[in-house]
Amino acid sequence: MAAKKKWSKGKTKEKSDHKVVMDPEMHDRLIKEASKYKLVTTSVLVERLKINGSVARAAIREMVARDLIRPVTTHQAQGIYTRATHGTAE
Repeated sequence: MAAKKKWSKGKTKEKSDHKVVMDPEMHDRLIKEASKYKLVTTSVLVERLKINGSVARAAIREMVARDLIRPVTTHQAQGIYTRATHGTAE
């Protein structure tokens, strides 16, 4: 009889431990740091600040409302934002 085939389990991704609730100090850090990024997307905030995607999207909406960042292009699936440069005429 032939030997039993051994199937690989495939690649396993490391389990991420992102925050799903933002405490006040994390909120202040996000507003302070993210408003200085040249490129702001949901993915960038998730990677750099270790927060959940839904928390990152809510933070982006808040920063747009406060005029800390401005949209470059928005789409249903992906929004691309940049820091707001105040004082420059466009």
